[in-house]
Amino acid sequence: MGKIKPLLNFEGLYGDLSTQYSADYIFLELIATRSKDFDWNIAPHLHTHLFQFFIIEKGKVCFQSETTSLDLNAPCILLFPPTVLHGLVYSPDVHGYILTLSESIVEAIFPTSSPLWQTFQQAQILQDFELDFAFPAFIQLIQSIEQELFSEKPAREQLLHAHFATFFIQFYRQIVDHAAHEKDNLMMSYFRKFQKNIKSASFPKSIPQFAAELAITTVHLNRICRAVAGKPAIQLVQEHLVGEGKKYLTHTSYSVSEIAYQLNFEYPNYFARLFKKYTGYSPMEYRAKERGSEII
Repeated sequence: MGKIKPLLNFEGLYGDLSTQYSADYIFLELIATRSKDFDWNIAPHLHTHLFQFFIIEKGKVCFQSETTSLDLNAPCILLFPPTVLHGLVYSPDVHGYILTLSESIVEAIFPTSSPLWQTFQQAQILQDFELDFAFPAFIQLIQSIEQELFSEKPAREQLLHAHFATFFIQFYRQIVDHAAHEKDNLMMSYFRKFQKNIKSASFPKSIPQFAAELAITTVHLNRICRAVAGKPAIQLVQEHLVGEGKKYLTHTSYSVSEIAYQLNFEYPNYFARLFKKYTGYSPMEYRAKERGSEII
Protein backbone atom coordinates (compact mmCIF):
# COMPACT_ATOMS: atom_id res chain seq x y z
CA MET A 1 0.00 0.00 0.00
CA GLY A 2 1.17 3.55 -0.76
CA LYS A 3 2.17 5.81 2.05
CA ILE A 4 -0.58 8.23 3.10
CA LYS A 5 0.54 11.83 2.72
CA PRO A 6 -0.14 14.05 5.74
CA LEU A 7 -2.42 17.04 5.24
CA LEU A 8 -0.67 20.33 4.57
CA ASN A 9 -1.28 22.44 7.64
CA PHE A 10 -0.02 26.00 8.07
CA GLU A 11 -0.01 28.16 11.20
CA GLY A 12 0.34 31.19 8.94
CA LEU A 13 -0.08 31.70 5.20
CA TYR A 14 0.26 29.00 2.56
CA GLY A 15 3.87 27.89 2.09
CA ASP A 16 5.08 29.66 5.23
CA LEU A 17 6.39 27.00 7.63
CA SER A 18 8.14 29.41 10.00
CA THR A 19 5.21 31.49 11.25
CA GLN A 20 3.87 30.67 14.71
CA TYR A 21 0.19 31.29 15.43
CA SER A 22 -0.67 34.39 17.43
CA ALA A 23 -4.03 35.59 18.71
CA ASP A 24 -3.70 38.96 16.92
CA TYR A 25 -2.70 37.53 13.52
CA ILE A 26 -3.94 39.73 10.63
CA PHE A 27 -2.68 39.64 7.06
CA LEU A 28 -3.97 41.25 3.88
CA GLU A 29 -2.34 40.76 0.50
CA LEU A 30 -3.11 40.63 -3.20
CA ILE A 31 -3.82 37.12 -4.48
CA ALA A 32 -1.07 37.42 -7.09
CA THR A 33 1.60 38.28 -4.51
CA ARG A 34 1.89 34.72 -3.21
CA SER A 35 0.06 32.62 -5.80
CA LYS A 36 2.28 33.45 -8.76
CA ASP A 37 5.25 31.96 -6.86
CA PHE A 38 3.38 28.65 -6.84
CA ASP A 39 2.47 28.87 -10.54
CA TRP A 40 -1.11 29.86 -9.53
CA ASN A 41 -1.69 26.40 -8.02
CA ILE A 42 -2.36 26.31 -4.28
CA ALA A 43 -2.45 22.66 -3.17
CA PRO A 44 -5.21 21.50 -0.79
CA HIS A 45 -4.30 22.51 2.75
CA LEU A 46 -5.78 23.86 5.94
CA HIS A 47 -5.08 26.39 8.69
CA THR A 48 -5.76 25.26 12.23
CA HIS A 49 -6.58 28.67 13.71
CA LEU A 50 -7.17 31.04 10.78
CA PHE A 51 -10.17 32.42 8.93
CA GLN A 52 -9.51 33.38 5.29
CA PHE A 53 -11.54 35.44 2.83
CA PHE A 54 -10.62 35.22 -0.86
CA ILE A 55 -12.11 38.19 -2.72
CA ILE A 56 -11.89 37.48 -6.47
CA GLU A 57 -12.28 40.73 -8.39
CA LYS A 58 -11.09 39.53 -11.80
CA GLY A 59 -10.26 36.21 -13.44
CA LYS A 60 -11.16 32.64 -12.52
CA VAL A 61 -10.47 30.21 -9.71
CA CYS A 62 -11.04 26.49 -9.29
CA PHE A 63 -11.88 25.58 -5.69
CA GLN A 64 -10.92 22.06 -4.61
CA SER A 65 -12.18 20.36 -1.45
CA GLU A 66 -11.94 16.78 -0.19
CA THR A 67 -14.69 15.60 -2.53
CA THR A 68 -15.46 18.30 -5.10
CA SER A 69 -13.96 20.67 -7.63
CA LEU A 70 -15.80 23.87 -8.50
CA ASP A 71 -14.95 26.41 -11.22
CA LEU A 72 -15.80 30.00 -10.29
CA ASN A 73 -15.73 33.26 -12.22
CA ALA A 74 -15.20 36.72 -10.77
CA PRO A 75 -16.72 38.43 -8.95
CA CYS A 76 -16.95 36.03 -6.05
CA ILE A 77 -15.92 35.71 -2.41
CA LEU A 78 -14.82 32.51 -0.69
CA LEU A 79 -14.57 32.01 3.05
CA PHE A 80 -12.64 29.17 4.67
CA PRO A 81 -12.80 28.82 8.46
CA PRO A 82 -10.15 27.01 10.52
CA THR A 83 -9.52 23.29 9.76
CA VAL A 84 -11.43 23.37 6.44
CA LEU A 85 -9.38 21.80 3.64
CA HIS A 86 -9.17 23.95 0.51
CA GLY A 87 -7.10 24.10 -2.66
CA LEU A 88 -7.20 26.84 -5.27
CA VAL A 89 -6.05 27.02 -8.88
CA TYR A 90 -6.12 30.55 -10.30
CA SER A 91 -6.10 31.87 -13.83
CA PRO A 92 -2.93 34.00 -14.36
CA ASP A 93 -5.05 37.13 -14.88
CA VAL A 94 -6.62 36.84 -11.43
CA HIS A 95 -6.92 39.97 -9.33
CA GLY A 96 -8.22 40.22 -5.80
CA TYR A 97 -7.35 40.03 -2.12
CA ILE A 98 -6.80 37.50 0.64
CA LEU A 99 -7.80 38.59 4.12
CA THR A 100 -6.52 36.32 6.89
CA LEU A 101 -7.62 36.67 10.52
CA SER A 102 -6.89 34.68 13.64
CA GLU A 103 -9.74 32.69 15.12
CA SER A 104 -9.25 34.67 18.34
CA ILE A 105 -10.04 37.99 16.63
CA VAL A 106 -13.28 36.63 15.16
CA GLU A 107 -14.24 35.12 18.52
CA ALA A 108 -13.66 38.51 20.15
CA ILE A 109 -16.06 40.17 17.70
CA PHE A 110 -18.83 37.54 17.52
CA PRO A 111 -20.19 35.22 20.24
CA THR A 112 -19.61 31.57 19.33
CA SER A 113 -23.31 30.94 20.03
CA SER A 114 -24.48 33.40 17.35
CA PRO A 115 -26.03 32.23 14.05
CA LEU A 116 -23.29 34.11 12.23
CA TRP A 117 -20.55 32.14 13.97
CA GLN A 118 -22.37 28.85 13.28
CA THR A 119 -22.74 29.72 9.57
CA PHE A 120 -19.04 30.42 9.29
CA GLN A 121 -17.97 27.03 10.63
CA GLN A 122 -18.06 25.68 7.09
CA ALA A 123 -16.77 26.90 3.75
CA GLN A 124 -18.96 29.55 2.12
CA ILE A 125 -18.96 30.69 -1.51
CA LEU A 126 -20.78 33.84 -2.58
CA GLN A 127 -21.31 34.60 -6.27
CA ASP A 128 -24.62 36.47 -6.43
CA PHE A 129 -24.66 39.86 -4.75
CA GLU A 130 -27.82 41.72 -3.73
CA LEU A 131 -28.06 45.33 -4.85
CA ASP A 132 -28.21 46.69 -1.29
CA PHE A 133 -24.60 45.63 -0.73
CA ALA A 134 -23.02 44.79 -4.07
CA PHE A 135 -19.55 43.40 -4.71
CA PRO A 136 -17.85 46.84 -5.09
CA ALA A 137 -18.89 47.63 -1.51
CA PHE A 138 -16.84 44.64 -0.31
CA ILE A 139 -13.86 45.95 -2.27
CA GLN A 140 -14.28 49.34 -0.59
CA LEU A 141 -14.32 47.63 2.80
CA ILE A 142 -11.14 45.71 1.98
CA GLN A 143 -9.46 48.94 0.91
CA SER A 144 -10.53 50.59 4.17
CA ILE A 145 -9.06 47.65 6.08
CA GLU A 146 -5.85 47.94 4.07
CA GLN A 147 -5.57 51.67 4.76
CA GLU A 148 -6.13 51.23 8.48
CA LEU A 149 -3.92 48.15 8.75
CA PHE A 150 -0.86 50.08 7.60
CA SER A 151 -1.61 53.25 9.53
CA GLU A 152 -0.45 54.31 12.99
CA LYS A 153 -3.58 56.25 13.90
CA PRO A 154 -5.12 56.20 17.39
CA ALA A 155 -7.66 53.43 18.14
CA ARG A 156 -6.40 51.54 15.08
CA GLU A 157 -7.27 48.12 16.52
CA GLN A 158 -10.83 49.16 17.40
CA LEU A 159 -11.51 50.53 13.92
CA LEU A 160 -10.01 47.42 12.30
CA HIS A 161 -12.32 45.24 14.38
CA ALA A 162 -15.25 47.41 13.33
CA HIS A 163 -14.30 46.95 9.66
CA PHE A 164 -13.94 43.17 10.17
CA ALA A 165 -17.34 43.04 11.87
CA THR A 166 -18.94 44.95 8.98
CA PHE A 167 -17.33 42.65 6.42
CA PHE A 168 -18.47 39.48 8.22
CA ILE A 169 -21.98 40.77 8.82
CA GLN A 170 -22.52 41.92 5.23
CA PHE A 171 -21.13 38.64 3.94
CA TYR A 172 -23.44 36.75 6.32
CA ARG A 173 -26.45 38.76 5.13
CA GLN A 174 -25.63 37.97 1.52
CA ILE A 175 -25.35 34.26 2.34
CA VAL A 176 -28.70 34.27 4.18
CA ASP A 177 -30.45 36.30 1.45
CA HIS A 178 -29.06 34.00 -1.24
CA ALA A 179 -30.21 30.90 0.66
CA ALA A 180 -33.70 32.37 1.05
CA HIS A 181 -33.80 33.26 -2.64
CA GLU A 182 -32.74 29.73 -3.59
CA LYS A 183 -35.39 28.30 -1.27
CA ASP A 184 -38.06 30.53 -2.86
CA ASN A 185 -36.96 29.48 -6.34
CA LEU A 186 -37.13 25.81 -5.38
CA MET A 187 -40.53 26.29 -3.79
CA MET A 188 -41.88 27.99 -6.94
CA SER A 189 -40.40 25.22 -9.08
CA TYR A 190 -42.29 22.59 -7.07
CA PHE A 191 -45.49 24.65 -7.17
CA ARG A 192 -45.37 25.12 -10.95
CA LYS A 193 -44.72 21.40 -11.47
CA PHE A 194 -47.66 20.61 -9.22
CA GLN A 195 -49.92 22.95 -11.23
CA LYS A 196 -48.76 21.32 -14.46
CA ASN A 197 -49.35 17.85 -13.05
CA ILE A 198 -52.88 18.80 -11.96
CA LYS A 199 -53.74 19.87 -15.50
CA SER A 200 -52.39 16.67 -17.06
CA ALA A 201 -53.58 14.29 -14.35
CA SER A 202 -55.90 11.38 -14.89
CA PHE A 203 -58.33 11.52 -11.98
CA PRO A 204 -59.07 10.19 -9.43
CA LYS A 205 -55.64 10.99 -8.06
CA SER A 206 -54.64 11.51 -4.45
CA ILE A 207 -52.48 14.25 -2.94
CA PRO A 208 -49.88 11.63 -1.83
CA GLN A 209 -49.63 10.55 -5.47
CA PHE A 210 -49.03 14.14 -6.58
CA ALA A 211 -46.39 14.54 -3.86
CA ALA A 212 -44.67 11.31 -4.91
CA GLU A 213 -44.37 12.64 -8.47
CA LEU A 214 -42.42 15.59 -7.08
CA ALA A 215 -40.34 13.35 -4.78
CA ILE A 216 -41.50 15.28 -1.69
CA THR A 217 -43.80 14.46 1.21
CA THR A 218 -47.49 15.35 1.37
CA VAL A 219 -46.72 17.68 4.28
CA HIS A 220 -44.07 19.47 2.21
CA LEU A 221 -46.44 19.81 -0.76
CA ASN A 222 -49.15 21.30 1.44
CA ARG A 223 -46.63 23.68 3.02
CA ILE A 224 -45.58 24.88 -0.45
CA CYS A 225 -49.16 25.36 -1.62
CA ARG A 226 -50.07 27.33 1.50
CA ALA A 227 -46.96 29.50 1.18
CA VAL A 228 -47.48 30.29 -2.51
CA ALA A 229 -51.26 30.20 -2.96
CA GLY A 230 -52.57 30.36 0.59
CA LYS A 231 -54.46 27.10 0.05
CA PRO A 232 -53.88 23.40 0.76
CA ALA A 233 -53.04 21.12 -2.16
CA ILE A 234 -56.47 19.42 -2.18
CA GLN A 235 -58.20 22.77 -2.62
CA LEU A 236 -56.11 23.57 -5.69
CA VAL A 237 -57.00 20.17 -7.19
CA GLN A 238 -60.69 20.64 -6.44
CA GLU A 239 -60.70 24.18 -7.85
CA HIS A 240 -59.17 22.83 -11.04
CA LEU A 241 -61.91 20.18 -11.34
CA VAL A 242 -64.62 22.77 -10.72
CA GLY A 243 -63.04 25.02 -13.34
CA GLU A 244 -63.12 22.17 -15.86
CA GLY A 245 -66.74 21.54 -14.90
CA LYS A 246 -67.57 25.19 -15.63
CA LYS A 247 -66.15 24.83 -19.14
CA TYR A 248 -68.25 21.75 -19.87
CA LEU A 249 -71.41 23.39 -18.47
CA THR A 250 -70.87 26.59 -20.45
CA HIS A 251 -69.62 25.24 -23.77
CA THR A 252 -71.18 21.77 -24.16
CA SER A 253 -74.59 20.18 -23.91
CA TYR A 254 -73.33 17.29 -21.76
CA SER A 255 -75.56 16.34 -18.87
CA VAL A 256 -74.26 16.69 -15.32
CA SER A 257 -73.75 12.91 -15.20
CA GLU A 258 -71.76 12.98 -18.44
CA ILE A 259 -69.59 15.85 -17.17
CA ALA A 260 -68.94 13.97 -13.92
CA TYR A 261 -67.92 10.98 -16.03
CA GLN A 262 -65.58 13.13 -18.14
CA LEU A 263 -63.92 14.36 -14.96
CA ASN A 264 -63.69 10.81 -13.56
CA PHE A 265 -65.93 11.35 -10.56
CA GLU A 266 -67.18 8.05 -9.17
CA TYR A 267 -70.70 9.40 -8.69
CA PRO A 268 -72.40 12.45 -10.30
CA ASN A 269 -73.61 13.71 -6.92
CA TYR A 270 -70.00 13.94 -5.73
CA PHE A 271 -69.31 16.34 -8.58
CA ALA A 272 -72.51 18.32 -7.95
CA ARG A 273 -71.74 18.67 -4.25
CA LEU A 274 -68.17 19.81 -4.89
CA PHE A 275 -69.31 22.23 -7.60
CA LYS A 276 -71.84 23.90 -5.29
CA LYS A 277 -69.27 24.12 -2.49
CA TYR A 278 -67.01 26.31 -4.64
CA THR A 279 -69.52 28.24 -6.76
CA GLY A 280 -72.63 28.47 -4.61
CA TYR A 281 -74.65 27.01 -7.50
CA SER A 282 -75.69 23.55 -8.54
CA PRO A 283 -74.30 22.58 -11.96
CA MET A 284 -77.67 23.18 -13.64
CA GLU A 285 -78.14 26.53 -11.89
CA TYR A 286 -74.68 27.58 -13.06
CA ARG A 287 -75.45 26.54 -16.66
CA ALA A 288 -78.71 28.47 -16.62
CA LYS A 289 -77.01 31.54 -15.18
CA GLU A 290 -74.25 31.46 -17.79
CA ARG A 291 -76.69 31.00 -20.64
CA GLY A 292 -79.19 33.55 -19.32
CA SER A 293 -82.01 31.00 -19.17
CA GLU A 294 -84.17 29.46 -16.47
CA ILE A 295 -83.96 25.89 -15.17
CA ILE A 296 -86.74 23.85 -16.67
